[in-house]
Amino acid sequence: MRDLFVAAIIFGSLPFILKRPWLGILMWSWLGYMNPHRLAWGFVTSMPVALIVALTTFAAILVSKEEKRIPWTRETVLLLIFTGWMFLSTLMAQYPGMAWPQWDKVWRIILMTYVTMILITDKQRLHWLVVVIALSIGFFGFKGGVFILTGGSGHNVMGPPGSFIGDRNSVGLALIMAVPLLWYVRLQLANYWIRLGLLLGGALTLIAIIGTNSRGALIGLAAMGFFFVMKARNRFGIIMAVIPVVLVVLYVMPPEWFERMNTIKTYDQDASAMGRLYAWGNAVTLANMFFFGGGFRAVTGFGGTDSHSNWFGVLGELGWVGLFMFVLLHIFTWFSASQIIRLSKPHESLAWARDLAAMVQVSLIGYMSAGSFLGLQYFDLFYHLIAIIVIAKALVQKEVDAMRGAAVASVPKPSPVHRRNGRRALTG
Repeated sequence: MRDLFVAAIIFGSLPFILKRPWLGILMWSWLGYMNPHRLAWGFVTSMPVALIVALTTFAAILVSKEEKRIPWTRETVLLLIFTGWMFLSTLMAQYPGMAWPQWDKVWRIILMTYVTMILITDKQRLHWLVVVIALSIGFFGFKGGVFILTGGSGHNVMGPPGSFIGDRNSVGLALIMAVPLLWYVRLQLANYWIRLGLLLGGALTLIAIIGTNSRGALIGLAAMGFFFVMKARNRFGIIMAVIPVVLVVLYVMPPEWFERMNTIKTYDQDASAMGRLYAWGNAVTLANMFFFGGGFRAVTGFGGTDSHSNWFGVLGELGWVGLFMFVLLHIFTWFSASQIIRLSKPHESLAWARDLAAMVQVSLIGYMSAGSFLGLQYFDLFYHLIAIIVIAKALVQKEVDAMRGAAVASVPKPSPVHRRNGRRALTG
């Protein structure tokens, strides 16, 4: 029954996508982040549903009369160069059998990132994209939080099986990135009960992050939480969401959780932590040996273990140049978000953009901090955040320019008589 329900939604959406291609981005995002087909048990689990939706979206783009334009900015140009560098690294990969399957996943993510920027062209579409992403990942936070509160604290909160975020560490990072996006969605709503529901959902997501038993996620949660308080409006609501999290940690989590988290202080005595240091050393060795890096999955092939870090993962796979571009993508996106905040601040009509840019920055903090201990350098959401900022910046700049133009046009021009009188006064 669940298979039929999921299949009905997916295939039922295709005619609407053909009419409105941007809906294909929403459906593709839902499939990519929530993976509803992987939560079923029958025929739909093995169907290439994301590919079906993507091909339908491409067909819709071909027949659509809408303007199709990639917003070329420093982020999108750098991302294109970065993708080219990844391809060159794959051509020269030290472990081709491991590298090419990963390249096949990554280039599709980058392609859909550009398609997103082509099709999401106004505020309404951008808002719905964020809603779909936030709720798709938030689903596992809501479910995981309830699981912990109903006695599941002795087990791990997990993500959708077979996906980028299937294990507890990865879903912990994804939930950290989703919390600020859920807060943005909440800020845009007027309905009290829906806002209250999202506040509760945010609190459950924070509890689920704790319930992943991931030390990297705990570090990321602390860093994200600090910047969240710094950036968010309505800090009282944040405090109300944090209180149940603190109570859960104190009264619900088992002693094993505290013992595991306490190993952060004594990392030199923990085999898992020392394994990370070993993997990071292998990444540095690969980058020093090969200009283009070792290629995708090279750190695993070289040392027998995953990089366990976004930064060291890129370093080992794509070399020092690749790491430089990866870091620069973060910096460019952060400064563009700051520019959105600066441009939007004087205009109440752009409060939505100010909220969105601030929450994307908080999400980036979570990604950078938790990602320092988790290897999710090609996670879709990071590249979607880049697209969201590029789109929002273009929309804000367009509206600000329009308001400035209207202000200039509203200033009355001096009449010819006034101009003549002015000239006479100047000439005596």
